[in-house]
This record gives sequence, C-alpha cells and structure tokens, in this order.
Amino acid sequence: MAKLTLDTLLKGGFESTPVKIPSYDIDKMRKITAQEPCWLHFGAGNIFRIFIARLDHELLNKGLWDKGVIAADTFDGEIIDSIYLPHDNLTLAADMRSDGNIAFEIVSSVAEAINAASDTNGSAERLKEIFASSSLQMVSFTLTEKGYALKDMAGNYLPVVTADIEGGPDNCRHAMSRVCALLLHRFNSCKAPIALVSMDNCSHNGEKLRGSILETANNWLAKGFVGEDFIEWISNENEVAFPWSMIDKITPRPDKTVEEKAIEAGMEGVAPITTSKGTFIAPFVNAEIPQYLVIEDNFPAGRPPLEKAGVYFTVRDTVNNVEKMKVTTCLNPLHTSLAVFGCLLGYSRISDEMKDKDLNSLVNKLGYDEAMKVVIDPGIIKPDAFIKEVLEERLPNPYIPDAPQRIATDTSLKMPIRFGETIKSYIASNELDVMDLVYVPLTIAGWLRYLLAVDDKGDNFTPSSDPMLATLQSFLKDVAWNDPSTLGDDIDQILKNEVIFGTDLVACGLSVKVRTYLAEMLEGEGSVRKTLQKYL
Repeated sequence: MAKLTLDTLLKGGFESTPVKIPSYDIDKMRKITAQEPCWLHFGAGNIFRIFIARLDHELLNKGLWDKGVIAADTFDGEIIDSIYLPHDNLTLAADMRSDGNIAFEIVSSVAEAINAASDTNGSAERLKEIFASSSLQMVSFTLTEKGYALKDMAGNYLPVVTADIEGGPDNCRHAMSRVCALLLHRFNSCKAPIALVSMDNCSHNGEKLRGSILETANNWLAKGFVGEDFIEWISNENEVAFPWSMIDKITPRPDKTVEEKAIEAGMEGVAPITTSKGTFIAPFVNAEIPQYLVIEDNFPAGRPPLEKAGVYFTVRDTVNNVEKMKVTTCLNPLHTSLAVFGCLLGYSRISDEMKDKDLNSLVNKLGYDEAMKVVIDPGIIKPDAFIKEVLEERLPNPYIPDAPQRIATDTSLKMPIRFGETIKSYIASNELDVMDLVYVPLTIAGWLRYLLAVDDKGDNFTPSSDPMLATLQSFLKDVAWNDPSTLGDDIDQILKNEVIFGTDLVACGLSVKVRTYLAEMLEGEGSVRKTLQKYL
C-alpha cells in the first residue's frame, strides 16, 4: 500500500499502482518558488486542488513553467493542518469518467501551504514576505461569494468588518481586510504591480473583489490608517488589476466509492475528515472531466502561461458573456431547478434526477425553450455545444456524486442571476413576452414550496443553509403544504423583492403564475409531481 507522501513518491512507492505521478523535480520547483514566489492562492478547497493548482501542475509536467503555486486558507486552517501538511501538499486527483472508470493522478504543484486562519505558525509574516516580493504576479481566490461580502442582508457591516475598520490594517481578521492590509504592505515595500483574480463562481467576481478591497481601504483612509497615495495605487488597474473570470467544473464532496477505488488502486490513509468548521474533505478530490476557466487578460506584472494548460484569456466583455451564458442559461439555473425539485421528490443525486422523465424534461425546456432565447453567444464557447454537454454528459454522469441538497445551498443569493437575468431580458425585449415564461416561474414556485421544508410525500426535511432562510420562512409561516387556501398575501413580500429576483415579480405580472403554480403544489401528497406533469 502507498501513502500519499513525498517520501513514498520519491522512493518509487507508486510504481506498482495505476496512479499517474509527476514528471518534474518537486524539490527544485519548491526552492525556486520559495525564492521568487509568483502565484499565491487564497481558498485551499477542492476546486483549487483539482482544477486551479492542476493547471500549474500541467505546465510543470510539460516543462513550460518552473514555479509552483502557494496555497493559503483564511477560513478553515484545519484544511492545511490536517489535509495538506500530512500529505506534503500532495493531492490525489480522481477524474470520474461517465463510463465509470476513475483515473488517479498525484498533483504536486502546491509549493507551500499556509494556515492563514491562525498566526501560531507565523503565517502573517510569511504572507507579508510573499506580498513584498516583486516576483509575485498574481493572487487568486476561491472563497465562495460570501467571502467578499462586507455587509449583512440588511446592509450593515458584519461585526468582524466593523472591528477591522476601527482597528486598522495591523490586526484585521476578515479575508478582504487582510488582503487589503497585505496590499498596503506591498505598497510600502516595493510598489510592484500585481493582479488579484477572483476565480469564484459568481457574477462579475473581479468587480466584487475590487469593490470590497477599495471600500476597506477608503474606510481606513477616513480613519487615518492609510494615505491618499495608497488609494490612488490600488485604484489604478495598471498597477493593481482585478481581472474578471468564469470558472466551471463540478466538484462534489468526497465520495465513498472513490475512496474504495483509491484503496483498490493501492493507496492508504485516504479517508475523509470533517473539520471543526464542518468542512468535509479528503486527501483525494473527485470531479468530472469537463472544465472551463475564462479570464480577462489584464496582468500588469505578467502571468504564468496558463493558456497552454487550457485557460481562455480574453477581454472583459467576453468573460462577462461566457459567465452569463453559463450562470443564466446553460448550467446554473438547470442545477438550481434540479436542486429544489430533487429535494422535494426525495432524490439524493443529480444524476438520478436526470433519469426522471419529468425532471429531465423540465431542465431541457428551461434551458432550450426559455433561457436560450436571450443568451448572448460569447464566441469562444458556443452555447449550443455547452448546454448539450451539460444536459447529455455532465448532469447525467452517474459517477459524479453531486447532491441536490448541496446545490440548494444559498439559493436566495443565486436567484437574481440564475433566473432574474432571464426575466429581465424578457421584460426588456421587444420580441418576447415575460408572461410567456412557464418553466422559470415553475421553478420559483418549486423553491417557495421547498422553503416549507416538507417534501412531496408530506415528510419533513431540513432545508440547506441560506442567509435568508429564516426571513423567507417567516412570510410562509401560515402556509400549509396540503391546503392551498392558506396561501395568503404575505407571499408577495417575497415575490416583489428585487434583491432576491433582480426585479419585482409583482410589478411585471409574473407573480400571478408563480402563485398559481405554488397553489397547485399545495394540494397534498403528490401535488408537486402532478404540477410538474401538468405544465410539462
């Protein structure tokens, strides 16, 4: 049996296994990276390990690059202490093919891993050293959309952000405050240009990152912690750039079947752990094969040649169009629709839902019949080919153990982009009528039915976490899952909320359809299924 360690790798411990191993000198790469760091990444989770770090790994394998990427985590330091360090920063990548075969590869491009959630190991000073290096070209992020938020849903600063504003750059804790403080250190040390690249799956991610950094810096300016010259520097995208990006790769939580296959392949010590912050993570990462990363090519200090590893570099408008194609049409709305109805109909895997005639029909009609009518072709990736791959290969893949319960997390934050943009496009169109929409309002009605936390059999379930869950459920407190007459006017408080849907559904008239569909889903056991079948 082979352990996932550098010692095992260097001593040929994987020669009798089917695991693909690196072809480059890992020790040499790590020394070069330590001396001249080029790429730092915040957010050391699974999408980073199997996709982003692997891009660098591919360049190293091809002899096209000589530096690794440095990983840091500001939220859950146990990821670093319990998964990275015991395995010498190696990851076992498990590529899950639709035919059931799993290809294993050791990804070894992480040159250094930093627990930035705690300073007991000198992480703060190490990060300052890295930021002070003029060789540092880019800092990337996968923090989830919540990681950039400075305020709560009511528009008030989060307590940690308030403390950071008052305390200044020296003792901050929020991720955005810490990055801003590190930029201040770079400004005071070398003033070298740099690119900060959000690779999170959210709309206009570079804009969100830039806005949070600038807001933090301006608050510090008002408190006298920084000068106008620092504000001018980080505001100048020729010095500090915030490229936009679009990322796409389905990376589910670690799967038991993959763990068993890894053991069959000769691996040991690959069992998942759950950290004290609830992160379920393993030495391996399982994911689908298809992947896309499109980045605005705005790097004032240069960058690694990631285009040679399959990354698309283009202009901001094209990135925006690719992102809109994905999150408003070809993938994300389909995922959310499957998530809410999957929970209501008792499914635990997205792939199983695609075998359901009704749900398969729903997402096909939602994508092709409604959303595709307003999609913008970005040019570099064709919408028809993309949605075809999603519906025929990616979502039905039985070996991608993705759960509707995971996808249903934070749905209130996803609604304005995944469905609101399509609704707004119909409203603005001279050729389309918003009242012709069926499957978008049907999904919204399904989500409201989901918020009752009772499935189609009448059994209770626990909804996935959502920052607005309690508020939304308060408007539905008098609604009974088996009595349409209990659906009162309180529902309009949700439907006219432009924060949730990006537009007022009452004002545009679409609320009438949502209410009708929802009322039909409140007729007791089996009514969700009957409503789907009626409109499909």
